Amino acid sequence: MKIQKIINNNVISALDERGKEIVAMGKGIGYQKRSGQELDETAVEKIFRLESPMMEQFEELIANMPLIYVQVSDEIISYAKTVLTQQLNQSVYLTLTDHIHFAITRFLDGMHFANALYNEIRRFYPEEYDVGRYALELIEKRMGVRLPQDEASSIAFHLVNAEYGLKFGDIQMRSELIRHLISMVSERYSLAEDSLETDRLRTNLKFLLNRLLLCETPSRVEKDTAFLSFIQRHCVREYELAVKMKDYIEAVCNCRMAQEEVAYLAIQLKYTL
Repeated sequence: MKIQKIINNNVISALDERGKEIVAMGKGIGYQKRSGQELDETAVEKIFRLESPMMEQFEELIANMPLIYVQVSDEIISYAKTVLTQQLNQSVYLTLTDHIHFAITRFLDGMHFANALYNEIRRFYPEEYDVGRYALELIEKRMGVRLPQDEASSIAFHLVNAEYGLKFGDIQMRSELIRHLISMVSERYSLAEDSLETDRLRTNLKFLLNRLLLCETPSRVEKDTAFLSFIQRHCVREYELAVKMKDYIEAVCNCRMAQEEVAYLAIQLKYTL
């Protein structure tokens, strides 16, 4: 591999065997090196292969950043990939590294702003929030900085965004949607805020909304008259509530729920609560 550009002493841009641009990271990897030289692969600790123009943005971001920020961010992302079921978009290397650098800089300057969606992200995206908690422990261990607990949700936000391609407004809308739907259920059922049943319902609603907002086609058959008739007869109260929830979701999201999805929601209400 040939060196294309020296980003700093610890990061260089190079061309791999196929002529594709990579970013290689390693302590002192760029020290006293020049463009066109062969890359000393024994000094390489990590290689990033990102799509253009994301590669250019990544190079610009890390050009004036201490190596530890990139290393910690990469370790968090590697851990997230082992525990989350959804694949992460490559953009997370850019957004999470930038966020961690900004969050620590701001914290060391004595500035702290509460995350307005802390509770919603903690409840609606528990797996990502747990990765955020892991990240706080790792940052403290590697960098000696203990960030506020709010940052666990902020880090989780970047992971959710990398999973589903959501923006802050999308997550806020989704959180408010789920909160309203839970309140609709609470009006009819005894539902404790932090109970296992409520968490299970939140999870079911989260995945339903993910599909609807991302316009994914349901895998199951939409028309099943006998099944729908059975649910309407045997889950009368739950089906009636599921229809009201469907109407609210469709009005807010400008989408359409299949009748079978309404029936499955009724079943979830029947056996979750």
